[in-house]
Amino acid sequence: MTEGAWTMTLESDMTAWRRDLHAHPEFGFEERRTSAFVAAKLREFGLEVAEGIGGTGVVGTLRRGTGNRAIALRADMDALRIPEQTALGYASTNPGIMHACGHDGHTAMLLGAARMLAEEGGFDGTVRFVFQPAEEWGRGALAMLADGLMERFPFEEIYGLHNDPGLPIGHVRTKAGPIMSAEDNFEIVLKGVGGHAARPQAGNEVLVAACATVMNLQTIVARRLAPTDIGVVSVTELLTDGTRNALPGLARILGDARSFRPQVSAEIEKQMRIIAAGTAQTYNVTAEVTYTREFVPLVNDATLAEEALAAARTIADPAHVGLAAEPLTGSEDFARFLDHVPGCFLFTGNGNSSPLHNPTYDFNDEGLIHGARLHAAIVRRRLPVG
Repeated sequence: MTEGAWTMTLESDMTAWRRDLHAHPEFGFEERRTSAFVAAKLREFGLEVAEGIGGTGVVGTLRRGTGNRAIALRADMDALRIPEQTALGYASTNPGIMHACGHDGHTAMLLGAARMLAEEGGFDGTVRFVFQPAEEWGRGALAMLADGLMERFPFEEIYGLHNDPGLPIGHVRTKAGPIMSAEDNFEIVLKGVGGHAARPQAGNEVLVAACATVMNLQTIVARRLAPTDIGVVSVTELLTDGTRNALPGLARILGDARSFRPQVSAEIEKQMRIIAAGTAQTYNVTAEVTYTREFVPLVNDATLAEEALAAARTIADPAHVGLAAEPLTGSEDFARFLDHVPGCFLFTGNGNSSPLHNPTYDFNDEGLIHGARLHAAIVRRRLPVG
């Protein structure tokens, strides 16, 4: 088979894999069909395969030559609880769940790279193919690490890819240092005394206090962080136990905060607690704040970011490979792996698709071969023959 024919066959197979995964999405830690699909393909390619890592994770191992270095490539497998609104022939068959972030494409790209490297070689050492569950709610990487990923399948550095709607197909972007933010979740519970809507003076209702708290939280970024620090505080829900003619006695304010440095995260939490307590006292109610850290900042290793870009230039037009313009305030639990080894996270073009996490989103199959080649190019650069 000629190289062109082999590439066309691989592209066709990857498209079929991706569409099958898209039609059968599974939520985090429920990716049993997906994991079985991945494991079967890896065994078909001749890799060593371990299943059930961190619940539903899969690790494939491929060795070539005599090199004693190992690197890892990671893809996420989980879908989102979003009802799909497309008319695709391969639309989700699981009601209320869809691949709205392209993890079906990420999985297919890494499977393609595994097949490419297994059949073509071109590297000296060991590659770990890490297929991770439950990225969307920030628990999958931690689960795999807690299950002994680093001890059972050791590697010295790790790389991951994510599709980027709006970036043209065949383009690659990354940068050294912080590239994706931390995500903190918070809940503020205000408690008072509810009552009849006609007699607000008879109790200490909490809705006005809750509204004031929401507005006061907006001063954290505007007035309480240094102008040079990046931070986002977003209130996403305000829930009460009131009804049309009854004033509430309990209100819950929920949301999330984003930052790129632990010190900024700590300051946001400190100021939130000050604001909640002060506002509650003003309205003669009580406030309880729960603040959790779900995702840590994703910080690329400077040397490996440059290495990844250099690898990208060997398989893509160098003019299409460049530095990310600015860090993103989205979050990724790939960052958890970087607490253990250096690595780099890159973005690949997905063309003019719908935005991520949108019910009309679909991964662009034209990008599959570019992602597979990028994975393989990184391996060959970091584990060179000879």
